[in-house]
Amino acid sequence: MRLTHKTVLNFASENEAVAASEILGELPAFEETPVVALENADGKRWSVEIYDDGALCDVATAALADAGIAPAATAVEAIPDADWVSETQRALPPVHAGRFIVHGSHDRARVASQWAIEIDAGRAFGTAHHGTTKGCLLALERLSPVGVDRVLDLGTGSGVLAIGAAKALGHGPHIVAVDVDPIAVEVARENVRMNGAGADIALFTGDGYKPRDAYALAPFDVIVANILAKPLLKLAPRIRELTRIGGTVILSGLLSGQAREIVARYRATGFVLVHRRDLEGWATLTLRRVG
Repeated sequence: MRLTHKTVLNFASENEAVAASEILGELPAFEETPVVALENADGKRWSVEIYDDGALCDVATAALADAGIAPAATAVEAIPDADWVSETQRALPPVHAGRFIVHGSHDRARVASQWAIEIDAGRAFGTAHHGTTKGCLLALERLSPVGVDRVLDLGTGSGVLAIGAAKALGHGPHIVAVDVDPIAVEVARENVRMNGAGADIALFTGDGYKPRDAYALAPFDVIVANILAKPLLKLAPRIRELTRIGGTVILSGLLSGQAREIVARYRATGFVLVHRRDLEGWATLTLRRVG
């Protein structure tokens, strides 16, 4: 995509701007589009800037309206021609999530750790530069590898959490990673290869029900699902079905204000809340199946 325009969406609070940028970042239409949340110079407002060919303003406002978020003002302006995807990638510093260090290829020479995960921003969701992925990595770090043989990453995006699971759990378990977006699966496969986890992770294009081969190892000992609140609510019975009794489920992609509804739904389905972490207005929940 040739990036010729900047769309600016103004918000009254940091939480709204961050939430808006995360929601847009998950949409297929924005897979190659830099989306940045910034504090305005006056220190009182926040903005989300979208760099594209000028066609995504209406898409953005419609998607945010569906999520119940309305910008206070919107403006579109022309910008000089540049490789803004590469510019954005170079500006992203490594992110520390406990022992994990998530970095782009531009920082490869500066990061040396068995916990390092190389992920470039771009065509699939998940670089740890936001509370959802970071929260899931921190939750994975808390897990004991004892008794964990089968792991499912539902909505894998860039593959960062599947790779994180392989590192946190000692490259022993069989890890299945699934995403509905074939482009995300393509990106995840390259990231898995780049991070030396190809022997641990099997990737599939599909949803929570198909393809059947993706779920042949069920029930799983650990399931990670970093997706939005609505699909998490809808998938609660299916996630219970896929989780062994005593197994762990890590859920994120939900705003802090949505956590209570998610916990109630999963408690009614047979889970108990073990741990909750809130980062940057987003919640990550760790639950255990008890029934």
